Amino acid sequence: MDKPVNVPVDDPNADTEWNDILRKHGVIPEKPPSPTPLIEEALAEARKQAHENRLEGKGLEELDELEDEEDDEFLEHYRKQRMAELSTIARTSIFNQVYPLQKPDYSRDVTEASKQAYVLVHLTSSLGTNIESRLLTELWRELARKFGDIKFCEIKGDMCIEGYPDKNTPTILVYRDGDIQRQVVTLRELGGTKTGMRDVEELLVNVGALKANDTRRLHSVSHNGSSTFTNRKAVPTSGSTEEDEAWD
Repeated sequence: MDKPVNVPVDDPNADTEWNDILRKHGVIPEKPPSPTPLIEEALAEARKQAHENRLEGKGLEELDELEDEEDDEFLEHYRKQRMAELSTIARTSIFNQVYPLQKPDYSRDVTEASKQAYVLVHLTSSLGTNIESRLLTELWRELARKFGDIKFCEIKGDMCIEGYPDKNTPTILVYRDGDIQRQVVTLRELGGTKTGMRDVEELLVNVGALKANDTRRLHSVSHNGSSTFTNRKAVPTSGSTEEDEAWD
């Protein structure tokens, strides 16, 4: 019985006449297809999508400024689309404030309400020294005014859940369709005491409460990418407002 012959191959992937002969006789495997065409196709598709979506997130004033640069029919399509989105936001913006919760009404005001819209509950600290909880209370008010189609609520953690540890506050509960969709315990993952509007808005996008290209969100971010809402390094622990007194 003949012994197999070891055929010298310098580079089995090289385009050489010798390698072609070896592939023909099955000595070395066929050369895998070049990924270059696939990469070029993906890049072309990405460029096409970027061009088609170049007007995403632009407001009506920004669209008006592009009249000399864009096709009239294409621009009018986006203008109508943006007006329809703004109309929907105006129609569904029925909350626009932070709602104090009472435990007996929790099912009605949160669970049932979440079947109509996203409901976010802030389980607050019972201690005035919890800086993260006071910070989130401020952010909650700003978010409620800005995104009126989302219901923002607050209740003290130990009032909502007997024995709920204060160290776990603030806690964010995201409700939709009658169920909790997301729970965030303290602001650690959002930025701690440096958490700002943009951080919470990212959370809203991640849970589906906001679209990534929501014009209300995009217009709150400056050209250098930072939020127009100032992150607070410290929150006053003295003084109170009418909303603070609602918890007393």
